[in-house]
Amino acid sequence: MIHTILTDIEGTTSSISFVKDVLFPYSRERMMSFVAHHANDPDVVTLLDEVRTLCAMELSTAQIAEQLIRWIDEDRKAPPLKALQGMIWEEGYRKGDYCGHIYEDAMRKLREWKAQGIDLYVFSSGSVHAQKLLFGHTEYGDLTPLFSGYFDTRIGPKQDPDSYRAIARQISLPPASVLFLSDTVAELDAAKSAGFLTCQLVREGTDVGPTAHNRAASFDAINISL
Repeated sequence: MIHTILTDIEGTTSSISFVKDVLFPYSRERMMSFVAHHANDPDVVTLLDEVRTLCAMELSTAQIAEQLIRWIDEDRKAPPLKALQGMIWEEGYRKGDYCGHIYEDAMRKLREWKAQGIDLYVFSSGSVHAQKLLFGHTEYGDLTPLFSGYFDTRIGPKQDPDSYRAIARQISLPPASVLFLSDTVAELDAAKSAGFLTCQLVREGTDVGPTAHNRAASFDAINISL
């Protein structure tokens, strides 16, 4: 039986449309004013410098904001972008502009697995801060106590096997004892190459072409007795 589960968020525990149609537009609309108003905050200064480093050029504050908006449009996974988006989304959650979307079956099974003693972790391209905000502000209440840890792309790209090896080292477990859940085949391929067990969530709109991974239409159908 599986004793540790690592889960993706978008398309797995949560609707792709929530991120695409709610969170991304919210941060895009507010990025320019957020950067302008917080350009002297120490945490934001560090992130703006990271953008300059990634672009390998000196940019003004306004130019950085324009670059961040371009990255949103390109769906870039740049760590400073994800961190700044998390700060903007925090304001939206606190204002009650939206709740973090979680599929009912995911919420129910995560609670059930936690009660069974299964350790739960998250690996998402969104920043750890953004992950905690989403799970902390759901219609089912605060789900963050369910998780033992969170990982984002600062540990490495989600399609790189080394990222999963690094996660296994951090949680001090052999890869073969961890089940990774995702809707994205390339991520599952990377996890499998690192020795993880894998299961693809095939919710609405998910690519269902040939794959070497187990599949489940919902969390209810996930086999944890592997």
